[in-house]
Amino acid sequence: MPFQKLLYPAAGLGLLFLAYRSFGWPGVAAVGGGLTMWLLLHFTRVMTVLKRAADRPIGYVDSAVMLNAKLKPGSTLMHVMAMTRSLGERLSADNVQPEVYRWRDNGDSTVTADFQDGKLVRWKLDRPAAAEASETAGPTP
Repeated sequence: MPFQKLLYPAAGLGLLFLAYRSFGWPGVAAVGGGLTMWLLLHFTRVMTVLKRAADRPIGYVDSAVMLNAKLKPGSTLMHVMAMTRSLGERLSADNVQPEVYRWRDNGDSTVTADFQDGKLVRWKLDRPAAAEASETAGPTP
């Protein structure tokens, strides 16, 4: 189990304890309200990303090359979905690590990304051979 899954609840309980020790029940109410607001903001962000992704085809991205340039190791799957505004096409089996997703653009270029425990560990850009040949040939007279 990742350490963060235990850290956030423990930090919340610690803040509530400190608020009670310092200010009594009004402090607990203030910290509880702040924690509730944080949870609601996180929930709203997740729902917004999923709503945008629901309006597009699965595994589609406007430009696979631009997605490849924007990806960074350690990015979450939710962050990548927010960048692409679509759900990735899942290539791995359920409950198997690493999770492998692919996004494709109109030119058949693809980005295949591997996520270990929800974090991006590696990705690969694949471009069709016709596009690579036309780029290396240069302009035609």
